[in-house]
Amino acid sequence: MTPQTIRQMIEAGLPDSSVIVQSDDNTHFEAIIISKLFSGKNMLQQHRMVHKVLGDKLGKDIHALSFKTFTPEEYESISDFESS
Repeated sequence: MTPQTIRQMIEAGLPDSSVIVQSDDNTHFEAIIISKLFSGKNMLQQHRMVHKVLGDKLGKDIHALSFKTFTPEEYESISDFESS
C-alpha cells in the first residue's frame, strides 16, 4: 500500500475532499483529510466516515493509519493561525 493509493481511496469515497497522506515506510501512515462532508458532524462521526471508506483495508493492507479530519473552514483557520 502506498500513500498515493490511500489518498485515492479516500478521495473516491469522500468526493470533493482534499487528502494528504505521508509515510516513511509504507506501513505506518499519517493523513490530513479536508472535506465539506464533515460539516455538522463531530470528530467521531467524521472518523467513522473515513473508516467506512477504507473498510477492511484497515488492519490488513494498511497496518497503521493516524489521521486528522477538518472541514475546509477549520483547516483554513488552522492554516491562518500557523502562518501568523
